[in-house]
Amino acid sequence: MTASSRGGRAVSALLKGSPSICSQCARLPPLQQRLYSAATAAASDASPIQAPISGGDLQTPDLTTPPVMHYPQHAPSQYSIKSGLILTRPPLLTRTLHPFETAFFLYQKRLEERLSAPFRKGFYFRHDTPAELDWRIKVRERHGVAGRDIGRYNPRGRMGWNDEVLVGSPLGASEEAVKERILTDAEMRVSEDGEEIPKEDRIKVERPAPRRTESDEKNDVRKLDRALDRTLYLVVRKGEAGWQFPSGDVLTSENLHETAARILAESAGVNMNTWIVGRVPVAHVVTKPVFKQDNPAQIEKKGEKVFFLKGRIMAGQADLTDNKHGLTDFKWLTREELQDVLPRGYYSQARLMMAER
Repeated sequence: MTASSRGGRAVSALLKGSPSICSQCARLPPLQQRLYSAATAAASDASPIQAPISGGDLQTPDLTTPPVMHYPQHAPSQYSIKSGLILTRPPLLTRTLHPFETAFFLYQKRLEERLSAPFRKGFYFRHDTPAELDWRIKVRERHGVAGRDIGRYNPRGRMGWNDEVLVGSPLGASEEAVKERILTDAEMRVSEDGEEIPKEDRIKVERPAPRRTESDEKNDVRKLDRALDRTLYLVVRKGEAGWQFPSGDVLTSENLHETAARILAESAGVNMNTWIVGRVPVAHVVTKPVFKQDNPAQIEKKGEKVFFLKGRIMAGQADLTDNKHGLTDFKWLTREELQDVLPRGYYSQARLMMAER
């Protein structure tokens, strides 16, 4: 009787005698015999395999020397990996309203004036005071309308239903006209002594800063205080390569976001308060390698795979003094301006991450 058969019967007897095993499991046939166990034991007792030598004698191999591993030879890489940063300045102002939007908002104000409760001046102004006299003059100038920016419209009059603005009306043509109307209405008409102030002697309300700055008028693309309602992107000029986003080679000890931060500091200086948004690339640009004409299997110039991360600038300005990448100039450009400056293939691969405005 072999060792495997004795072990199988012993396990079967143990299962039958165990009170925790049901009768159906106890009636199962004995475990299958592992016929290979005896062969394995015999092989383990045998002497090591001896390799024949040229003379016909047997020689025991040297098991202490590790075998020599042969790895397949890989072809040299056709691309160099680079990382860069698309540094942006977000919009500082809301965009200019379309004439249709201006007319729609005016219609909403008229509708709200029509549905709201009547204005009770006695709740806000004491009778026969300079403030109450100023209110009377302004209501008279508005043709009896309480709202300052809804035009000649009486929401509770006989034509109160006609609250739409006609096409071509200067009232809803631009938001600048509405702003000027509100600022003019804010001027005081009555002095503290209760006397009406002539129109030429009224104190003008300080106007807000214009949307177009001095940099917009001069088209100074190096300044950040231009195109305040658009996103600006930093591009640098590098010799014959032309205009591009700041980028450079990835070192073996760096991640992509670490390379992007280093390249930005080496290219545009450290006088900027920037923030890298995440550690995942938002765009990549691929330049194919150039092969030799006489031997297409050999590479004349390696291709490039540049992975760009997104960054924001909060303060400061770019400074190319003593940069380490041979940069000669920089610009802050909008999306449409980038299309005219960047190479066509370069722009088409990176444009999907750019904001609409």
